[in-house]
Amino acid sequence: MSIYLHFRAVAESEIRDDHTWLVAFMSEAWENADAEYAAGIAHSINKDWAAVNDIYAAADALGTDVDEPWNVPIYGGRPLSHSADADPSDPPMMLLEPLGVSQAARFLTTVNFDELWNVVDARFSALGRTKQEYLEHHRDLKEFYGQAASAGHAVVKAIWA
Repeated sequence: MSIYLHFRAVAESEIRDDHTWLVAFMSEAWENADAEYAAGIAHSINKDWAAVNDIYAAADALGTDVDEPWNVPIYGGRPLSHSADADPSDPPMMLLEPLGVSQAARFLTTVNFDELWNVVDARFSALGRTKQEYLEHHRDLKEFYGQAASAGHAVVKAIWA
């Protein structure tokens, strides 16, 4: 079974704080994922987003000079509550406002991925995970958040099963 954390950059002024609208917006974004990935306004991670977050958490162990919080790229943002009449199968969602998007972009730009990997390498290698696959996630997130921050966008996150 595939489960994805889907990221979609959008101008904050275009977002309605209405769960039903957000589900429709994110569903349409998911249906158009290939075009949106190519445009740099969307990204997703299949199953491994918690592991990516664990890699970023290694920034604490390093005591790095990175001023931005390491947990913003994956889990940052406020949860968007389901309305009373929402479908219970609607995906969980979060909204990361433009300030948080900028924090994520700065963290991803300033953190040294090789140093993070050195902290988690033994644990991840024991699980059969390779540095290359996570380096690709990091590069993709760095590019996505960089573009979103440059545009002053917010990021909506949804979990699709």
